[in-house]
Amino acid sequence: MSLPFHLVPDLTGVRVGATVTVEGDEAHHAVAVRRLRVGEQVALTDGAGALVVGEVATTGKRVFTVAATEAESRARPEPDVVVVQALPKGDRGELAVEVLTEIGVSRVVPWAASRSVAVWKGERADKSLARWRATAREAAKQARRTWHPEVDPLASTADVAALLAGADLAVVLHEDATRTLATLDVPTRGSLVVVVGPEGGISDEERAAFAAAGAHDVRLGAEVLRTSTAGLAAVAALLSRTARWG
Repeated sequence: MSLPFHLVPDLTGVRVGATVTVEGDEAHHAVAVRRLRVGEQVALTDGAGALVVGEVATTGKRVFTVAATEAESRARPEPDVVVVQALPKGDRGELAVEVLTEIGVSRVVPWAASRSVAVWKGERADKSLARWRATAREAAKQARRTWHPEVDPLASTADVAALLAGADLAVVLHEDATRTLATLDVPTRGSLVVVVGPEGGISDEERAAFAAAGAHDVRLGAEVLRTSTAGLAAVAALLSRTARWG
């Protein structure tokens, strides 16, 4: 059974024999909800590649300490995978973030597509972004990731086009595309960017802007996937052709 993962702000310089203190909500959930006990083995990460494994030495109401028995720093996985996710209806945004995090994306970019039903403005935008980031954080711990994904602020179509222009491979999922992912050369390093449109589809203007930025229109197959799961399928297909899944 895998050890439970806990997120701490910084593990820079932590070595075997050191004591790490975990505080706040993270500690409260471990001690009060999960019933963490002295002597248990846990894994700690700062979400930036560091991993510490150790034994719980002490516990309190909102704190516990760990005596480190193992400590390492893991390299960032390559290629880097970024998913531009158009805003879906309801809670499907959190579902998309959850599965994308579990599969290993490094960055999720919420996109205000012209045909998105959901709209992020004002206080709603702040709350929605916070939910996406919290979902990514919890999914990353569940997936035992030492590198946690970033969730960007809401992007415009112009922002997405600029992101695509700097990618080593950029693809836009579209049901009318004639190419498939299997026809593309997938780089082993650098960045891969996948654009997932909204329920209403990507507009002709958006599609043209992304093509001008160097993105390839691709389809996944005969089936039309939901916006909340299409990114998962595309990233899986891409990763299967890299050393990350090789």
